[in-house]
Amino acid sequence: MKFFIDTANLAQITEANELGILDGVTTNPSLMAKEGIKGTEAVMKHYKDICDIVHAPVSAEVISTDFAGIVEEGKILAAIDSNIVVKVPMIKDGIKAIKWFTDNNIKTNCTLVFSAGQAILAAKAGATYVSPFIGRIDDGNWDGVELIGQISHIYKMQGFETQILAASIRTSLHIVRCAEVGADVCTCPLSSILGLLKHPLTDLGLAQFLSDAKSMQ
Repeated sequence: MKFFIDTANLAQITEANELGILDGVTTNPSLMAKEGIKGTEAVMKHYKDICDIVHAPVSAEVISTDFAGIVEEGKILAAIDSNIVVKVPMIKDGIKAIKWFTDNNIKTNCTLVFSAGQAILAAKAGATYVSPFIGRIDDGNWDGVELIGQISHIYKMQGFETQILAASIRTSLHIVRCAEVGADVCTCPLSSILGLLKHPLTDLGLAQFLSDAKSMQ
């Protein structure tokens, strides 16, 4: 399973990249706003800065909701860097745009997916990635990870090549469970990635080893 970091913060992206396990980045307008990035020129530059750090897929989201607008924005975003993946919402015109991008060799990430039916449409249109928002599904008292498993089963049965990108990750356990049910990619905050490092027995064992090593000096 690939690890993407879900942020627009350059310091966090750099830290995750330096771990040696980062495979890409996902962003959205909310994450850009959180970093104080304003204006089209500043946003485009920030995407380029991210691409220069990771040299891997970087999802950049369109804000248009009509076919022509999505395509025009997508072409501009794709021109920033060869690693840009155009992030398109799961709406009717979004599916039409994904098919256009597919036919024109532009990589896409279909976002805001909450059902297997939506995931099937995204795959039929040729999306590179499909992003089910499992944390938001959990908020509605449904099981987001179960949806990942369902989509994984369908894609394998039907031979779809679209990669399942588990999004809206809230905990380190989400990451583990998504790996168990067949997610191709997991995108999450840096804190969730770092949380995988933690276990009390590791801390106790290391403390014991260091104490024993000191006593040997």
